[in-house]
Amino acid sequence: MAPPFSARIQLLLLRAVGFLIGLIGQAARAFGGPKFGSRTTGPVNEPLLLLSAIQLAKLIRQRKVKCIDVVQAYINRIKDVNPMINGIVKYRFEAAKKEAHAVDQRLSEKLEDESTLEKKWPFLGVPLTVKEAFQLQGMPNSSGLVNRRDAISKTDATVVALLKKAGAIPIGITNCSELCMWYESSNKIYGRSNNPYDLQHIVGGSSGGEGCTLAAACSVIGVGSDIGGSIRMPAFFNGIFGHKPSPGNLTWSEEFVGLYFQCCMEICLTHWTIRNLNKLGSYHICLFLYLFYKVVGHLENILGASVQHVKLKEMKYSFQLWITMMSTKGHDGKERVKFVDLLGDHGKPINPLWELIKWCLGLSVYTIPSIGLALFEEKLKYNKEKYKKFKAVEESLHKELVEMLGDDGVFLYPSHPTVAPKHHVPLTRPFNFAYTGVFNALGLPVTQCPLGLNAKGLPVGIQVVAGPFNDHLTLAVAQYLEKSFGGWVCPGKV
Repeated sequence: MAPPFSARIQLLLLRAVGFLIGLIGQAARAFGGPKFGSRTTGPVNEPLLLLSAIQLAKLIRQRKVKCIDVVQAYINRIKDVNPMINGIVKYRFEAAKKEAHAVDQRLSEKLEDESTLEKKWPFLGVPLTVKEAFQLQGMPNSSGLVNRRDAISKTDATVVALLKKAGAIPIGITNCSELCMWYESSNKIYGRSNNPYDLQHIVGGSSGGEGCTLAAACSVIGVGSDIGGSIRMPAFFNGIFGHKPSPGNLTWSEEFVGLYFQCCMEICLTHWTIRNLNKLGSYHICLFLYLFYKVVGHLENILGASVQHVKLKEMKYSFQLWITMMSTKGHDGKERVKFVDLLGDHGKPINPLWELIKWCLGLSVYTIPSIGLALFEEKLKYNKEKYKKFKAVEESLHKELVEMLGDDGVFLYPSHPTVAPKHHVPLTRPFNFAYTGVFNALGLPVTQCPLGLNAKGLPVGIQVVAGPFNDHLTLAVAQYLEKSFGGWVCPGKV
């Protein structure tokens, strides 16, 4: 039976809108781009900026370097580089320097020995940046939504409070996509962030401001979120480490929290104890057919790991599985808030078609990805029949992966079809996030691991996946690959 005439008209309209958005992306690619003399950020001239969080904290505890000198070094770097990458959107310099002086004052009193300091404050004096969508007391908390541009955090998010308790010093908040629902970090309040390895390329999203900030040596620890790859895509595009924990490791209010680091060991220190890497020789390494054979060869030949190529037919439904997850009711049994309501900041829902017209006239306060998502939202949402169908696929794939991996296996999977694309390209490739989003749907821990740079100087990397609550395995493999392939590479000449 043919659909009603009105439904066919609506479908044709949606297709036309999709085509229009694609054309907008192509046009933006041709004419858009940052206007800088150099396509990469400047060199790092301060040795402190090349040290890991663990190394910095140790030097501060040992009183070999002053905390204020570390914080000031990062402030100077931010002033030099941030105008190019637009990663940090609000500074906290004066408060950070005051807190750094307080650390130095306490250390000068010698009230605790080094061992006690390490146990109480493992990140003592280490600079920290936080995604703007997270609460950091006294700082903006708009999530890139113009309607919330005056929102100021009155408290700290749990993960931020824990890092501050561990001694970290926040120096600023970082950019994100509008309402954290797109994989290019750009919004109408703060503008667009640029990749430090090539300013004409994206930083990813939604936590892209964190990704480029750490990659450009403007911070050493970053807090982001990951509901569909928002940690792992920016980590991949910017050549740093990112970790999406197993669901349940955090409270529901922060279920999608993740962390960024230049060095893998920092993630391990924050959450888990790494097992002896010699045990990797008996680990069962599973590989998707077309992945990085260099990595596999290294694990196989050097460690003697057992490697298998596997074809998981149900992975072709990655996008559908993510939509199924997003169609699931919340823990309270209620329907999730509609995106059009969120864009209205829980006030009057926006009219996406009207906003599209306004956008074409340069009058809308919303970004085109948000308008597009609002237009297609109801079409993307599954009815009971489709939900049931893909929920069964998800459960089947989850069971297959969990049985295959056990408690001693990892699965290596591409992070994205390409390295960081140029600005606006995601508009023409909106579903590529499914390479990361599928593991949110499956509820598995994933560590994004950098593997250096390609011939054009852009970062490459790989996702390391394990069974539920085996985060220590993904981190162990990532740590080994960091030692073997070099990990983070500073953009520009050092």
